[in-house]
Amino acid sequence: MTIVIAAGGTGGHLYPAVALAREFLRRDPSTSILFVGTVRGVESRVLAHEGFELALITAKPVMGKGLLDVIRGVLSVPVGIWQALDILKRRRADLVIGVGGYTSPSMLVAAALKGIARVILEPNAHPGMANKVVAPFAQKIFLAFESAGPSFDRRKIRVVGTPIRQEFFVQATDTASTKQDGPHVLIFGGSQGAMAINSAVLEGIPLLSQRLPGLTITHQTGEGDFARVSDAYRRFGIRTKVVPFLYDLPAVLRTADLVVARAGAMTIAELTACGKAAILIPLPTAIYDHQMKNARTMEAAGGAIVLQQADLTGVKLSEMIAAVLTDPQRLEKMQRKSLEMRRIDAGEVIVGECYALMGVTHDINQSTGATGG
Repeated sequence: MTIVIAAGGTGGHLYPAVALAREFLRRDPSTSILFVGTVRGVESRVLAHEGFELALITAKPVMGKGLLDVIRGVLSVPVGIWQALDILKRRRADLVIGVGGYTSPSMLVAAALKGIARVILEPNAHPGMANKVVAPFAQKIFLAFESAGPSFDRRKIRVVGTPIRQEFFVQATDTASTKQDGPHVLIFGGSQGAMAINSAVLEGIPLLSQRLPGLTITHQTGEGDFARVSDAYRRFGIRTKVVPFLYDLPAVLRTADLVVARAGAMTIAELTACGKAAILIPLPTAIYDHQMKNARTMEAAGGAIVLQQADLTGVKLSEMIAAVLTDPQRLEKMQRKSLEMRRIDAGEVIVGECYALMGVTHDINQSTGATGG
């Protein structure tokens, strides 16, 4: 069986797809998995680290772009569909999964043209344009949030949560061996980092050092801001681990008492999988303001505090971090409320429904199904 997954651009699109791929392989190790992406996103380095094959097609962003870029994006669609058709033919795909981003429309349209089973996963509280455009071509639509439902045909949708890599669930139950002597904060600006968050953290470090003398920090900066942030921490003398990208986020989350992060859907899912309290700073330029909607959902449940970037300063962020970490009862309550939000079976549910869609009979010892042409 061959599964083709169109996902990339950001970790928020890619990591749910990685979780699904691993669930397919857990159910049937003989399954062939191919990811399809572009040269623009994080998929090349992430998928190489995860051990998955990646094919590239032509696809360009349209939303939030100028007229020239929109024209280029529209003109790239026929090229991408032609490339997608070639991939599906050569790989004899049985199923195509779209997880949003630039490549999903081309792959889903190509799958529909070839009569191959096709589904989409929408991880955000407010759907992206790619998934809304391609939804008529999908046979099933899996949602992480109920609030995304009105954008799609109700007959196709199922709200299942976001697929999470199993490492998050395993490590969430074993924290004693890695607990720090003092409070530990993870600063995580998404797969590409967040310069605004980086700057505010550095501005507030002197205040945090006074309020929380035993504080340690793990800080993902993004590639472009790594040198600046690393140099600043060295001058402050704070115990930190500074990295441009976190490949093993489950292990890092295991040590965190509090997380300062953007509010992508994948970030919310991973935080709640581990039961982590968070200060969420939604990306203000996110299309449809979907990060704010994600963040407010977690805040309403009691697991997070939302700080808008317009209000972000070093002093404000430091005061919020200190207020949570110096109040053990508040921290424990936020962690408990975060854990109550988690969905642990999304990957299993999606894979099971995909088998049914393909007409596959599958049990622990057998997986059989027709191969698409």
